[in-house]
Order: sequence, then structure tokens, then C-alpha cells
Amino acid sequence: MFGLLKKFFGTHQSRILKKYWRLVPEVNAWEEKFQKLSEEELRHKTIEFKERLAKGESIDSLVPEAFGAVKNICRRLCGTDVHVSGYEQKWDMIPYDVQIVGAIAMFHGSIAEMQTGEGKTLTASMPLYLHALTGKPAHLITVNDYLAKRDCEWIGSIFRRLGLTVASLTNDVHPYKRKEVYASDIVYGTASEFGFDYLRDNSMSMHKNEQVQRGHYFAMVDEIDSILIDEARTPLIISGPVQGSRQMYDELKEGVSYLVRIQRDYCNRLATDARRQLETLGLLEETENAKKLSKAEEEKRKESFKQLWLVSKGTPRNKILKRLKENPDLRAEIDKWETFYFGDQNKEEKFEMLADLYMIVDERNNEYELTDKGIKAWGEFKEGVGVDDFVMFDLGHEYLAIDQDETTTEQDKLQAKIRLREEDSKRKERAHNLRQMLRAHLLMEKDIDYIVQEQKIVIIDENTGRPQPGRRFSDGLHQAIEAKEDVAIQGETQTYATITLQNYFRMYDRLAGMTGTAMTEANEFKEIYKLQVLEIPTHRGCKRVDCDDEIYMTEREKYNAILKEIKEIHGKGRPILIGTESVEVSEKLARILKANKLEHTILNAKNHAHEAEIIADAGKKGAITLATNMAGRGTDIKLKEGAADIGGLHVIGTTRHQSRRIDRQLRGRSGRLGDPGSSKFFVSFEDSLMRLFSSPRMTALLQRFRPPEGEPISAKVLNKSIETAQKRVEQRNYSIRKHTLEYDDVMNKQRKEVYAFRNDLLFAEKPMQIAEELLETVVRQLATDRAALTTQFPFSMEESDTEQTMSEKVIAGFQQKLFFQRQLLSSFRPDLNEAEKAQNVLSEVIRNLMVRKIDQLWQEHLLQIDHLRSDVHMRTVGQKDPLLEFKHESFSLFEAFSLTLRQEITKDLFRFEMMPPQMQQPPHPTTRTKALIGG
Repeated sequence: MFGLLKKFFGTHQSRILKKYWRLVPEVNAWEEKFQKLSEEELRHKTIEFKERLAKGESIDSLVPEAFGAVKNICRRLCGTDVHVSGYEQKWDMIPYDVQIVGAIAMFHGSIAEMQTGEGKTLTASMPLYLHALTGKPAHLITVNDYLAKRDCEWIGSIFRRLGLTVASLTNDVHPYKRKEVYASDIVYGTASEFGFDYLRDNSMSMHKNEQVQRGHYFAMVDEIDSILIDEARTPLIISGPVQGSRQMYDELKEGVSYLVRIQRDYCNRLATDARRQLETLGLLEETENAKKLSKAEEEKRKESFKQLWLVSKGTPRNKILKRLKENPDLRAEIDKWETFYFGDQNKEEKFEMLADLYMIVDERNNEYELTDKGIKAWGEFKEGVGVDDFVMFDLGHEYLAIDQDETTTEQDKLQAKIRLREEDSKRKERAHNLRQMLRAHLLMEKDIDYIVQEQKIVIIDENTGRPQPGRRFSDGLHQAIEAKEDVAIQGETQTYATITLQNYFRMYDRLAGMTGTAMTEANEFKEIYKLQVLEIPTHRGCKRVDCDDEIYMTEREKYNAILKEIKEIHGKGRPILIGTESVEVSEKLARILKANKLEHTILNAKNHAHEAEIIADAGKKGAITLATNMAGRGTDIKLKEGAADIGGLHVIGTTRHQSRRIDRQLRGRSGRLGDPGSSKFFVSFEDSLMRLFSSPRMTALLQRFRPPEGEPISAKVLNKSIETAQKRVEQRNYSIRKHTLEYDDVMNKQRKEVYAFRNDLLFAEKPMQIAEELLETVVRQLATDRAALTTQFPFSMEESDTEQTMSEKVIAGFQQKLFFQRQLLSSFRPDLNEAEKAQNVLSEVIRNLMVRKIDQLWQEHLLQIDHLRSDVHMRTVGQKDPLLEFKHESFSLFEAFSLTLRQEITKDLFRFEMMPPQMQQPPHPTTRTKALIGG
């Protein structure tokens, strides 16, 4: 029934696209008219469009003309040389009709899903040009600095020929040049650069002229799924040095290494014993008829599999365990214990078993837990004192005990409380450092999560495989990894300002995007960003052949099959792109290719600087390119001469990724713009996706269909199972993003309020007026408490004083204070002997004083919020909703922050003294973090 209705009325997507297609002939008609104009006349159209918009004409009415102007400039550019990324490139692009449809979709605030090679970069030029005509900021957000520079030079040619200014915003743009960059009509840059500049403008700039951004009008997000989905799990953080650092990573690393080592050794012994026992029982030999076991032998068999299950909880990547799991029957026996211990009635036995480990590692949830045995081992390593590292004080109880001690004086009691608080703070910091050290050893892997480069830890972006220099894991995890890898441990930092990418991009009045893969996340885009995904038809039909996956039991068999595939395809002379999920796998495959004398090029986080030239050569006949997910994101692999005649680019996926989009992106490297090509994925049951997220029913299936060694398993149900596993991971990642956003939404209201007040101060013509308003507010708040008022201000208040009288006293006192400070200022600055000049300097001092106090207390508030976010999850034990608890408590903290801020500023207004200028400048926060919260 619904199929019939769809056929009759069309889908929602088809109806919208039909509407946009109607505009295409209009765009083309205007472009034909513009062909008769001189270039100067065409350039003048930009001025005309701006004037029409200024007079009130709607931006929508200009779509056909503006897009026609862009198309005509592209026609005029054809055959000319454009300087791009250090070399001259011939311009050969005029927008196709499908690109015009994509541009119209983006103009109307949609995400255009356009396949690889369909020219998204050129398509974006049309809505960018039209929005820039308003004189408001038009930003194109892309995935890395290279693309921001490249597209600014390349597509920027269009805008420059049409009389607009265009600039790129990259990590190497000096802070003093950024205002000039933002003043351009169109700015190309990365999400983090825009986000960090917003945070700096609102948390570090001490004068309005230091702010670089000029608002948030239109953002076009390239590879929008990568930026607003993949990167959105982790907020942007600006952090700076902590005064009086307590970090103890150096002194803890020996003990943590010891703990990890004894766990590994213990699990190795368990696995070895279990394997030996199974060998003795004859269970490692594949036979037609299983041997009948005696009762005693059956007990030994059960005990062996229980031990192997325990090994999977202590060291999931244990080599012996991994090898035994290659046999589906043995895998099924180990999985039976997982099912057995999952039942409530067996939980007690499960905890008894797990108590034999020092640590329990939960790979799926990226978590671990220290057992009582682990805590005891830590204490023994630290000669009995280490157990205290896991015992926190109940401060209320301890304070009460101090107060009830009648043998001590009040002064001694006060000192005892200070010592206790200091010890409590030290113990908490030590426990936190210890937790992060264990996380670094158990859950963070070199060449997967990070690389060591020039004696520094460099984060690898898990989605693109690109290195992230200058960024650090948050919450002390980066220092823990530095200690683990024996590189210099950087100073401890604290949060100065933070925002999620979701909340940053929701500030734009108009938002649009483009990518080759967005349909799988269409619901999330609609829910969080109110963006609709529209699938734009291709200019030419796709000729790529996507082969069925080849699924193997073991990693060993999978790599043999990949090598065989490479030799076969390479023998035909076709170019090959091999996609890997980590630096480690790309290097492993490189060693295999080298051993087989197959020449290849490797592209990963360690040599990303050569990305452009590697991608440029990847379409040559006989080329083999080994790459992590970074390969070709935003750049096309174009087939070189003769490559199309022999079948085009062949893409090999070495695993199924945790996101279906990344698989689609990899496939999409081949078959661009109707080129021939093919793709095939190779999967093993040892791949992390299959190991952690596939259904337990898979094991039963494998027992029935286990093929001979080296042969792939073929079953439709397996492909479905892989997709189900991917959906599970995508759902989990969506929950993480939603969770991050829900907490930041609470903070967003507070952040907006604080930043608005801070900007009021920076832009106020007369900051003294704001100071006086604050003084009156504080008097009003404390009017009923004379003692508090006397403590707050250096005046005595009479019982007969009314609120009005008290306000007048405080304001008069403040005016008197300013008078004396003006005189003092004139004494060492003769050039300021005129009252007005001195008053102007004082105004800036007052402004500076208030802004600095906001920054100081906001940073302290963010620290409290960080602690609250960590602690609030424990409330689930008391059947409470952590988010609701966070909302209530963060609101109370913000109320307290607001009150303290007003009182502290008004106190400081009577405390400051003018002094001769000092040479020393206060340090500024510099660390930029793409935080991984909780690791």
C-alpha cells in the first residue's frame, strides 16, 4: 500500500529534489546571459547583488543569478593555470546540473550526500558566494589544514575573480593575523581552529580589539559526518598550567608496570596450564568422533575452559587464548562460560573467579577495574602503605572527631583540619594519577591510539588516522602515557574554557554540509542539528563492482588471502589501495609486502606530510598504496593513463570498520565519476569488531560451517551479522555523543551568560557604570546583614541606614577611591596629569580587574564542574538519574559562582592600588585539547 502511495506521490526526498531541479534551467539561463558580459561587468554583478540585498531583497531571490555568475566564472577559468599546493594546475571544472542541485540543497540548509568524485568542493562555492554577499561571515569548515589551504587557493580563484576576499585559517596562522583572516568575505578552516578562536575570544582576550571572530552567520561543513558526528564525541578544551602541581606519574609508573606485569604473567600461566590440560585430554586434535571423558577428566575439561574465560577477562589479547579461539569448538566452550556467568544465579561464583585477577579489563566498554587482590599487591609493592591510595577520607566524620577532642586548642583543631584537607587532596590526586596510569597501560595502545614522534606523544585521530600534534588527552591521561613511554612528562593543566562541537556549530544562523556518507546518520543530523540529508544523483552511473566480503577464522588466514589478492590484481597492472584501521596494521602489511618483493607506498600518521603526492600517484598502473583511513578524504584518487582500460582502482579493506560510513568512504575511493573499479573487504573473527561486538550465535554457526584452513566462510547470515555488529557500535557511539551533549547543554546556558557579561565589559564605553551597578547589587543582596556588609566594604553601617543610604555610602566611597588613585597615577605618570586622561586609564584598569576576576572564578567553577561530572555517576547506586543530579547541582554551583563573582569584584574595587608598571607579563594558557573525557 505504502509502496503504491510512494510511487504515486513520490518520497519526501524526491519531492524536494524535484523542486530544486526546477531552478536548474534558471541558473543555466542566467549563466548564458553572463557569457555576453565582459569580465569587469561580471565582477560588477557582485557589487550589484550586495546593493540589492542591502535594499531588502531576499537572499533566496538571488539564487539563480548568483549561482549563474559562479558557473560563468568557472567557464572563464577553464584552461587557465591555478597555483595549488605548490604547483600549477589547469582549471577544468564547470558545475554540472547535479552539482547545481546539490548547491541549492546546501543553500536551503540541507546536507548534500554526493558520491566521491562528484565535485563537492566546487558545489560548495555557489552557496558560499551567495551567503558572503550579505557582508556577514561565511565559513567553510574542512577536515584538515592541507584541505583548508588547498581549497582556499583552488576554489578561492572563483571568489577572487568575482571581487570577494578569501583566506585560510590553519594551525600555523599567527594570533595577530587571525583578525585579518576573519575579516575576509569567505574563510576556509578546520573545526578546531574556529572553535578554539571562539573560546580564546571569550576567555582570554583582555580587550575588544583582541577578539578575532566577527560572528557566526553561515557555515558550510565539508565531510560533515566526520566533523559533526565522529569528532563530536570529544569537546574542545583550552587549558593552562596549574599552580602547585601535584602530579605523581613518575613515582607511580614503576608500581603500575609491576602490577600490569604480574597480571600478564599470571594470565599466561593460566592459559598455558589450560592448553596443556586440553592437550592431555586430546581435545586439541580435530577428530570425527569426540573421545568419551571420565568424570574426573570432565572436571579437568570444565576447569580448563573456566581458566581460559578468566584469561579473557584479564588479558583479552593473550596469544595462547587467541590461538585456541581459532577452533570454533573451543571458542564455543569458552563462550559458554560467558553465558553461564551472565545469569544472576551465578554472579557470586563469577565474582569469586574474578577475584583471582589483579585487574578486570572490559575491552568493549573501554574500562577496567582493580580487584582486592590488585589493591593488596599494590600495597605489598609499596611496603604496606599503598593500600591507602584507594581509601578516601570521610571529611565530615574526621572533622567531627577533631572537634570532639577536648585535649586540643581551637588553633590546633584548625591546623589539624588544614592538614587533613591537604592529605585528602593529595590522596585524591594520587588515586586519580594511579587510575590514569593503569588506563594508559591497559587500554591505550601505541600505533593505534597514539604514536611516539620526536620524544613526544602524538594523538592519532581514531576516525581519520591523522596525527593531532598540539592536542592532548585530558584529565591527566596524556601525562600517564608519557610516563608509560618514558618521554618527558609535560606539566599538569586545568580547563580554562571548553565547548562541544555540537554547541559551537549550533551558534550559526545558517548551517549546511556535504559528504559522501551521511544517510546512516540522517536521524542524528535531524535531531541535533535540524539538518536534512538529501541524496544527490550522480553525474554518471557508478561502474564499480563491490565484491562480497571474504570472512576467515583467523587473522593469519586473512592476511594470506589479502596477499594472494594483491598478487593477482597487481599481476594485471591495476592500481591497488589497501585500507587499514591503524598504523600498526599498515606497518604489519608493509612488512608482508616487502618480504614478497611488492613495491608499495605507505600513508599513515607517521608520514602524513606526503599525503598529497602519495594520493596523486595512487591511480598509476601497478601502484600499491597502503593507507589508514586518512587516504583520500577530501582528495580524489584520479586514474592515470591506461589504468581505466585494465579495470581501474581496486580497493582492499583489511577489516570491517566500526562505522559503516568508513567502509563506504573506503569503497568510494574507487569508481569516481563513472570510472571502472572494484572493492573487496577481508574480515577475520579475530578483528576487534567481530571479537567484541558480534553475536554469540556466530560461534554456533562457525561450528557447523568451519571450512578447511585458508578457505573463506561464505554465508549471507555472516554479512548481516557484521552489519548488526557495526550498528551496535554506531548506537554506542551515538549514546556517547548524546551524553556529552546533554551535559554540555547544561553548561552551555552558563557559558553563554558568563561570556555575554564578559563581552559587555570588553565593549562597554563606560566600565565604571557597570562597576557601580555591581556595587549597588551587592549592597541590595547584603542589606539585611550589616556584619556582612561591613566585612565586604571598608565602611561602618548604622542601624538607621536604609538600603538607599548604604548604596550612596558605598558609591561615594568608590568615587573617593578613584579620586585618590587618579592623583597617585599622575604622580608617576606626568603625561596623565589631566583628569580625563587619568580617568581613561583607570577605566581600563577597572575593566581589566573585572574581566580577570571573571576568568579566574570561571576557571575554578569549571574545575568544580569537572569534579561534579566525575562524581555524579556514582548517584546511580542510589537509584538517581545522574543527568538530573548534574542539572540541579551545577545550577546551585552557578548560583554560588554568580554571588561570589559579584562579591569578589566589588571587594577588589576597593583593594586595587596604582603602581609603576612592572615588566613581567602573566603566563597565558596555550594547550589546546581535543579531550577524551575519562580517557
